[in-house]
Amino acid sequence: MEEERLEQDAPETTESFEDTQKEEDGCACAGMEEPKAAETAAAPEPEDNEDDSKYVVRIRHVNKTFKSKEGTVNALQDINLDIRYGEILGVIGFSGAGKSTLARCVNVLERPDSGEVLFCGRDILKLKGKELYAARGKIGMIFQNFNLLQQRNTLKNVMYPLEAAGVKKDEAIAKATSLLEEVKLGDKLKAYPSQLSGGQKQRVAIARALALDPELLICDEATSALDPETAQQIVELLLHINKTRNLSIFVVSHQLNIVRSLCNRIAVIEDGQIMERGTLEEVFTNPQSKAAKRLLAYEGASL
Repeated sequence: MEEERLEQDAPETTESFEDTQKEEDGCACAGMEEPKAAETAAAPEPEDNEDDSKYVVRIRHVNKTFKSKEGTVNALQDINLDIRYGEILGVIGFSGAGKSTLARCVNVLERPDSGEVLFCGRDILKLKGKELYAARGKIGMIFQNFNLLQQRNTLKNVMYPLEAAGVKKDEAIAKATSLLEEVKLGDKLKAYPSQLSGGQKQRVAIARALALDPELLICDEATSALDPETAQQIVELLLHINKTRNLSIFVVSHQLNIVRSLCNRIAVIEDGQIMERGTLEEVFTNPQSKAAKRLLAYEGASL
């Protein structure tokens, strides 16, 4: 009975969570206007002739639509984006811009209608069964609401993906313990999620996301539910993980202060389109698109 509930709660396999997120993304994007040619010109596409070995992810011409009562919602429109090995890339935009949908297309929690998502050189959208499961195991993901299994203590939460991958119990315990020590929760092995603070829950989620030694870590609004001080501590932890593991991190956020502290490069998304991309300095000091200028005008306010 417990394993049934765990399967329902697990972010890797939960259909109800995906459906809920799909509804949220669809509602938020409803009523989008047609793309503006003047803005799309500010976001040149990545070069297709570059060496694929430089990139952990290459997103090519990805489109995603949702059906709603109001009609078809174009959540993503011809998205082209690269994530380099070892970098921290941020995608920023207002609520409903398509950020979370894009993140979920990378690990196929949402399946694009068309396009390619090259992960470590292979189109993950063409994988099925065990191959898809193995590829997704190399993409860790942390969420705004942590998605911990309430029936399991901290140690068992981190062990969950290891158990699912068939790792022996003794090895799983040792690895989960080491990961919890890495995120500074070595004294909370037997604590349950209800006994932890928000920051501690997110640290458990990060440890769990690292359990299968991923090539990419996706952070979907990972600090939005935290107070500013705790959010900054999570940022510092992610920077440490990026440095020590040379782990690529894909950050989806509407919090510009978090993006400033964490990311090497950023892309601005609006109405399901990439409007601008570049280094932090390029976009924040000399924004070219109306979308980026609007975001910067709201900096410090809730988006």
